[in-house]
Parts: sequence; structure tokens; C-alpha cells
Amino acid sequence: MARARRILIVEDEPKTAASVEMYLRHDGFRTELARSGSEGLTRAMDGKPDLIVLDVMLPGISGLEVCKAVRRQSAVPIILLTARSTENDKLLGFELGADDYVTKPFSPRELVARVRVVLRRFEPPEDKIVSGDVALDPAAHEVVVRGEPVALTAAEFRLVETLMRAPGRVFSRDELMRRVCGASYDGLDRTIDVHIKNVRKKLEIDRTNPKRIVTVFGLGYKFV
Repeated sequence: MARARRILIVEDEPKTAASVEMYLRHDGFRTELARSGSEGLTRAMDGKPDLIVLDVMLPGISGLEVCKAVRRQSAVPIILLTARSTENDKLLGFELGADDYVTKPFSPRELVARVRVVLRRFEPPEDKIVSGDVALDPAAHEVVVRGEPVALTAAEFRLVETLMRAPGRVFSRDELMRRVCGASYDGLDRTIDVHIKNVRKKLEIDRTNPKRIVTVFGLGYKFV
């Protein structure tokens, strides 16, 4: 029997936390609850959850600070919960390493569906991809550049995998976002630019003059 996925919920509002926990458990997930940013960060680092549902507005350490701190050490998928819905708020969340973004008020059923989509999206195939000095191992969720492992978020990994599986092919921003974010795609063109910027910092020798992930002006991006 497959292991039940464990979801860490970091939410200080009791009714929201209880509702999210109830729906996730009903859908077969194991859950763990943290009610502050500091507690959430500790549990994220010590417990190694399969996915984190993370409220942005938390007492003490904010959800965005937690997201940033987790990303320094882990590629665990993160779904942010927030009452803020502006484009800049969403882009900041993605830039800090979030994989999805759910705006309050939300349907708990929708959140459960998002959790399943994100987890399914990052279940890798077994075959490795090697292109020049970049090697991607989906099973290990690992990218090695010039012999050194590079830490990527789940969304960044999926982006690199998509590009590397079709070297030379030009992908539009819209197509990349739909492949990386699936049903949660929100139509913001700048979102993919944030992911590309973050990936270039990690893969390129000189990110101001990228040689691997190249911009095709007016069309999108390709992997060379």
C-alpha cells in the first residue's frame, strides 16, 4: 500500500486550520499543524513533509520569511495561502520559491485539489537527461551542473525538465506556465520570468549572458 503523503499546515486562524486539516485527512492525507511561523519553520526542517500549506500572514515570522528560509535547505512543494491577490504579491511569492498560490477566502475542496495537482506534477519519471555539463535526474529530483548539485524548487525543477526534454524548441511563456503550474496557472506572464531569473542564477555561469536558457524575443525561451 502506498504511503499516505504528509502535509504540514502552517496557519494561525483556528477555523481555517481546522477546515483545511479536516478536508485533507478526509482525502487520505496525514496532516501536521503549526500555528506560527517559527513553529512551522521548525517542523518543516525537522519533519520533512511532502508538501507545506503556508499562510502568509503569521504571527512572528511571516509566511514569506518561512518560505524563503525553507528554500535555503529544501525543495519541498509549498502552497501559499493569502488574502493578498495583487500581481506583485503573487510574483513575490513565486520569487521566494512558492509552487502555488491560493487566495483567501477559498474552498477547502479546491485547496485539496491543488495539493493533489502539485504533488502529482512533481512525481518524476525515472529516466535521466544529460545535456552538455547539465544532468537532470527526475527520480532523485536532482540537477547537477559541472559536477556540482544545484538546489531547485519543485517549480524550477519542472521548468528545467520541460526545457531539457526538448532542447532547441521555443516554448512560449504561456505554455511553460501551463506545464509548470498546470491548473493553477493564473495568466500572469511575469510569473514565468521570475522562475527563469531564479533558474539562471543557479545554472548559468554568467546570468547576464545566459548560454543555457536563452530568450527568444517575442516568442519565449529555449534550452540550448
